[in-house]
Amino acid sequence: MTDFVLVRHGETVWHADNRYAGRTDVPLTELGRRQAAELGVWAAGQHLDAVLCSPLSRARQTAEPAATALGLTPWVDERLYEVDFGRGDGLTRAEMAEAFPEALAAFLSDPVAHHLPGGEHPATAADRAVDCLQETAHKLPGGRVLVVAHSTLLRLALCKLLGIRLARYRQVFPALHNGALTELRLRDDQASLLRLNAPVR
Repeated sequence: MTDFVLVRHGETVWHADNRYAGRTDVPLTELGRRQAAELGVWAAGQHLDAVLCSPLSRARQTAEPAATALGLTPWVDERLYEVDFGRGDGLTRAEMAEAFPEALAAFLSDPVAHHLPGGEHPATAADRAVDCLQETAHKLPGGRVLVVAHSTLLRLALCKLLGIRLARYRQVFPALHNGALTELRLRDDQASLLRLNAPVR
């Protein structure tokens, strides 16, 4: 049995406009930095065996205060990159509607069968994220691990692990809040969701 505390990185400068942030390395806002600091305060009172994070700076900067508080070096894993949104990266929903209205409509009806043009297939993203978590569970049986990554990637991973059809990730998990705690338990590759979007204080 291994427990994971999944955290979406802190707020970024694209949040105000609700822009899709995939592989673009978008910096944290002042609020995002405060959310990272609050995660560090929370982590200092926890027993955590490892800290994993995406290579993107918004995830690494969110993970750093927690890792420092725990005296750990973060494990940076490329499998935790956000989903590549292709032509949608950096755009708002309204801008996508102007640039590729039919593709956007198809995406909104089924974001897996019709992922954004030029982007990564969500099933591929789910597979790599789940592979990372399961590999970590096998390395740290009985452990508790903090994972700082990204909204779409984590929602897809949750669906895959919990046996929910991937195309429903936007309905079942409409949002993972920045800096909030979602706890997942893996036992013999079976998953249980313990908490969703819990505040750090």
